[in-house]
Amino acid sequence: MITHNTLVVVLGCAALGVAAGAVGCFALLRGRALLADAMGHAALPGVVAAALLGAWWDTDPRALPPLLIGGAVAGALGLWAVQALSATGRIRQDAAIAVVLASFYALGVVGLSVVQAMPAGAQAGLSHFILGQAATMRAEDAWAAGLLAAFCLASTVALFPRLRALCFDAEFAALQGLNIRRTDAALMGLILLVCIAGLPAVGLVLVVALLVLPAATARMLNQRLPGMFMASAALGGLSGVLGALLSAGHAGWPTGAAVVLVGTAFFVASLLLRRA
Repeated sequence: MITHNTLVVVLGCAALGVAAGAVGCFALLRGRALLADAMGHAALPGVVAAALLGAWWDTDPRALPPLLIGGAVAGALGLWAVQALSATGRIRQDAAIAVVLASFYALGVVGLSVVQAMPAGAQAGLSHFILGQAATMRAEDAWAAGLLAAFCLASTVALFPRLRALCFDAEFAALQGLNIRRTDAALMGLILLVCIAGLPAVGLVLVVALLVLPAATARMLNQRLPGMFMASAALGGLSGVLGALLSAGHAGWPTGAAVVLVGTAFFVASLLLRRA
């Protein structure tokens, strides 16, 4: 028997998985998976800063919208830092990502220790942004995840021709008049949106897996972009449903980790089918 709370978590994780799968398809093809990981880790100091500001202004430091806004700002700053370091020409992008990811995450951990020194009610729940806690998802959170999925699907469908050109032949697309910088910025904005929305559910450690695993599995199963796109979104949603149900059936299993493990199982199965 599925309880109301379990149904809320299942629907929320499914919607989040659909959004991540749709956006992750283009993130994988564009080679932006590591950037997504950097943005997820860079969000932690923004979340902590938002909580500190909330306590300073005598508002609820655990209110989710300000925390997510703070995380989005910090994630965007992390992305800018990676691009700025890479633009110097002396640091490769992978090294720049490593520097930003480690630095921002360390700053967030230090800030988290400061928050933990505050009264007990102030820091409750902030540590869940590291590993996630989807089991505490409320009905309004599930609705927000549904709106996110609808927005990401609508955006990727509307931008589909431009994103396809960007991912497969950006130089030729630029010659045809496509604004590469603006299209790439739109893609990075969608990636950031999914990363920030996924923080409360799966945490910054696992959020990149929501983007990569469904897309990588779909890539194994379908070589054509339309099919890969639809399969990635479907696999993301299915991973969310099965992971949430698996977590509900085994008390103590983190929901976010269960979702990622289901996605990993799909990926391994696609590898075996590919080799068969």
